[in-house]
Amino acid sequence: MSDRMKSSLETFSKSRENVPRVAVKIDSAIARLGRLSVEGGTLCDGASKQSLTLFEALEGIKDELQSISERSSVVEYQETPDDVHTVCELVEGIKDAVLKYQLAQQEMIFNQNLKLITSDELNVLNHSHRAHLAGYKHGNRANCLKGTRESVLDEIEQWAEDFEEPCVYWLNGLAGTGKSTIAQTVAERVFANGHLGASFFCSRDIADRSDLQLIFPTLAFQLAQNYPAFRSSLVPLLQFNPDIVGESLQAQMQSLIVEPLLSTGISTVVLVDALDECKGEYPQSAFLRALGESVSEIPGVKFFITSRPEKDIVAGFSDLELELCKKTFFLHMVDRHTVDSDIRLFFEHELSKLAIQHGGIEDWPTDEQLSSLCQRAAGLFVYAVATIKFLDHGLRCPSDQLHVIMKSPESTIYEGTVRLKTYASLDSLYLSIFEAAFGEYSAEDQARVQTILSAVIFAFNPLSPTTISTLLGFKRSEVLATLGSIQSLLAIHEDPNKPVQPFHKSFPDFITDPTRCVDTRFSISPDHHIKLALCCLKLLNEFPERNHWAISSDSTFAECNELRGRIRQSDVYEALVYASKSWYQHLATSKYPTADVLSALSHFLGQEFLFWASMMPLVRARIALREVISWLIKVSTDINMNLAQSLSIIKENHKAFFRAISFRRLGSFWKITQISDLAQEVSQAIKLELLVVSRVPQ
Repeated sequence: MSDRMKSSLETFSKSRENVPRVAVKIDSAIARLGRLSVEGGTLCDGASKQSLTLFEALEGIKDELQSISERSSVVEYQETPDDVHTVCELVEGIKDAVLKYQLAQQEMIFNQNLKLITSDELNVLNHSHRAHLAGYKHGNRANCLKGTRESVLDEIEQWAEDFEEPCVYWLNGLAGTGKSTIAQTVAERVFANGHLGASFFCSRDIADRSDLQLIFPTLAFQLAQNYPAFRSSLVPLLQFNPDIVGESLQAQMQSLIVEPLLSTGISTVVLVDALDECKGEYPQSAFLRALGESVSEIPGVKFFITSRPEKDIVAGFSDLELELCKKTFFLHMVDRHTVDSDIRLFFEHELSKLAIQHGGIEDWPTDEQLSSLCQRAAGLFVYAVATIKFLDHGLRCPSDQLHVIMKSPESTIYEGTVRLKTYASLDSLYLSIFEAAFGEYSAEDQARVQTILSAVIFAFNPLSPTTISTLLGFKRSEVLATLGSIQSLLAIHEDPNKPVQPFHKSFPDFITDPTRCVDTRFSISPDHHIKLALCCLKLLNEFPERNHWAISSDSTFAECNELRGRIRQSDVYEALVYASKSWYQHLATSKYPTADVLSALSHFLGQEFLFWASMMPLVRARIALREVISWLIKVSTDINMNLAQSLSIIKENHKAFFRAISFRRLGSFWKITQISDLAQEVSQAIKLELLVVSRVPQ
């Protein structure tokens, strides 16, 4: 961009009394163009071709730029609305052209770095324990719509490039305010500038991306891919201590991140999105504590973190060591007019596409409808996204769908205690969608809907409609019809074998909270965990092919491997995998056992456990038994002291066994028989108590 053009735009931006939004856009463009640059030096193969593509794109707007520069007065240019629009479009065109060029160039550099990894290094890195598909390039997250979020994006980009700024940036926002969309856009732009070292997008619906223990190992893996010097430092460490992932978060941060960065002097940006979606043994504050203790040692590295302002995270960021080196941006406190303008632009863009898709809907939406939608969104981008998904029903006219939303009652409740006062809430949108989809259903149909949705909400890993139907015993068509009725709230693939999950976590938060989902026809209680546990146990106990597959304590390792291969060929393989991994987790999350669950559990432990223990990692079999015994003791204490005492004795008798296998590699087959014997004892204890209970007069 020429100095003359930049000076003209700066003068133009100062005259903004009549066009405040255009002034903001121009200010943003100036800041953005001031930072974007085409890197010189040695270009990788194909860079000259990309440069040509860039210059061809810029050539297309050269005449318009010339006409701007020939104006005798920039103020004169501002007086014509069409010219103002042209300036904005030209600036956006320049930004897009340069960004695309930079992205392509950085992608080639990244691919070249991958080619430099030796086979030995690749072997070590690929065997390191980490989360998969956690980086910004994976998933289907959207970027910010062009022309929106300009001020916050500019501030973050300036922070990323100014190493005088604090080294940690916390984007703090309520659920649904667009944090992940901003994070995705920031990641892309920082990558384009050549500064993104690693990124981790947390997700509570995907096990490895919600595990705090895997964040630092995954970031280290990506840093090793991007920087050969970092890789040379990290690989020997992983060879010496491959179990580093099991150590404390402080030890991980120091060994996997700080030490390699210190030894190489690399300057980079690391991004972690949606920290609040992590769960497990450690609270999120443990991650922040580890970061705060060491981040000052690597001043050339910047950490960008997004999360909801949950109590534990707020406490973690308030720790003195982190407090002194962080910058906070409260996304939900951005000027309301600015947010509403961005949301209105989003609605205009998406609704115009819908109108075209439906053959053109005249005079739709009206200005009044757009204003009403923006008011109901109440500053929450997730509302806008949910609205568009609801309107894009496929079989129904968007204008009819919009009418359904417009007549939904208002609510003052959002996310439990956060009130939106006079504006309709996200909860009221969810209720209107459920009312439209299932309001006329019978009690029996409502129960089926709750059961199917419980498999979406409470599954420990996302399940496909096919797997849900197998697990629950429903027809796949029933599952697809139920999920399709609320497609505005779910991410559903055309392929029924692909996982389905809530498009945003505020939906499961709402549907499982009786103080927010006040209509009991639609709310889903955590009691469904016990029902899902029973479904898992029934599938493992009863699936037809099981009668043709046998295993015993004398089976060889080769026979077990052969059987695993046959299971993979089963039509219900995905459901079996989920059931074998999750039956005990659903039990451990339940508050009480039912007689049918205890009966199914007794049969499973006595008759089927040896088979499934041989099909899964031995560590998982041990953990499953440990969790189930602990759960049974806990829930039986109040309702069946005899069973609780029997199980406590069993646990005490096998304490040495549990200790012996807790901290070593478990590969010996004889340990399976030990675990199977323990399962038999638990099964007999349950069976005995069921027999006693059945003989007691009612």
